[in-house]
Amino acid sequence: MRRWNDRQVAGAAGAELVRGAGGAAGGPTRAVIDSRAIEPGDLFVALPGERVDGGRFAADALRAGAWGVLAVPAWAREASAVAGDGAVLAAERPLAALAALARAWRRELGAQVIAVTGSVGKTSTKDLIAALIAPHRTVAASRANFNTEIGLPLELLAAPPGTEVLVLELAMRGFGQIAELTAICEPDVGVITNVGPVHLEQMRSLEGVAHAKAELLVGMRDGATAVVPAGEPLLEPYLRAELDKVTFGPGGDVRFADGSERRVVVAGADRYELELPFDSRHNLLNTLAAVAAARAVGVRPSGRVDVRFGALRGERVALARGATVINDCYNANPLSMRAALDDLATQDTAGRRVAVLGDMLELGPAEREHHAAIGAYAAAAGVDLLVAVGSRSAAMLDRYDGEALAAADAAEAAALARELVRPGDVVLVKGSRGVGLEVVAEALAAEADG
Repeated sequence: MRRWNDRQVAGAAGAELVRGAGGAAGGPTRAVIDSRAIEPGDLFVALPGERVDGGRFAADALRAGAWGVLAVPAWAREASAVAGDGAVLAAERPLAALAALARAWRRELGAQVIAVTGSVGKTSTKDLIAALIAPHRTVAASRANFNTEIGLPLELLAAPPGTEVLVLELAMRGFGQIAELTAICEPDVGVITNVGPVHLEQMRSLEGVAHAKAELLVGMRDGATAVVPAGEPLLEPYLRAELDKVTFGPGGDVRFADGSERRVVVAGADRYELELPFDSRHNLLNTLAAVAAARAVGVRPSGRVDVRFGALRGERVALARGATVINDCYNANPLSMRAALDDLATQDTAGRRVAVLGDMLELGPAEREHHAAIGAYAAAAGVDLLVAVGSRSAAMLDRYDGEALAAADAAEAAALARELVRPGDVVLVKGSRGVGLEVVAEALAAEADG
């Protein structure tokens, strides 16, 4: 936005320019919604909240040196009385103005936009896409959790001039939200990693999940590229002929030619040799989706893939007692639980495979069956000791016939884990974010620091 003046910023946002920016040259460098994070050059967007109205801090933001503020008319009038420079913009709906401003900046940048959604793996896939593109093009990618109707516009507006490719993650909690995000970022490439049983309290069925995720496909322009899993029938109704469809995975357009350490990806007549710093099955599949997306913007990836996944997503920590913790407790659903257990099954270990698994939330009326099925899956995956954490996860023990314990909460599970884990064990810790299983991983990992 730096290349815009105050009138252009107001026009792009559909806002009234109550007061100009004064001596400020050009437009803002970024948009922020937390007045405590204000830096010179920022546009403070004062969003009304359930507990706190951001408009209360509009005047303070100007005093802190903000380039300007965007607020509802009442707060904008109050802010305009602050002495000194600083633009004041008024809009009846600041969140809608933020979205409009972000969409306008996306068009001004002229960057190719890749949008990623899916039931699981969207953050890792987004990180992989950025890593594949970075050696070839100037790329910007959204930060973790900046994937909502607030976070997505902020990430778009943070992209600097000269950005050639934007990789954005789209999240949802209900119907219509992916459509809203798609309308803001106008993607050239849309990636759906998978369709699985998540948010079933709202979606009701897998068909509902597919419908919500496919809002990305419905909202993309004709001629855009849709990257989807091979053999996923639930997405087929949404793949109109005007989209360029690319499938990934076994039997797809983009697939692995072999399983060697230096992996060869086949895409049509092209072959790409990649060195990957992981061998987990789910991230190998995510890699194929990432290659398909990179190819769609003209990148031919090769060599070592320098990627670092976010915190609590499969982090491995070596313990002082000679065991290893796989900290994968960022979130959980039946699909990601199975993927994590598959990964655990491949680990070489001189001890046992231990799984500390917490409740999976938002699964609706069938939650008990989903948890019981994970117990059966853990048994089939060769888990030697299962610790089920929470009232829902107790159902895992119904169909797990190995050594098992139940813990009421994360604190009890942490105490149990410290007692039970032996040298040589590999310990998977995974559950929905609301269960707070990071305390289990932290309790065990504390040994590595001491």
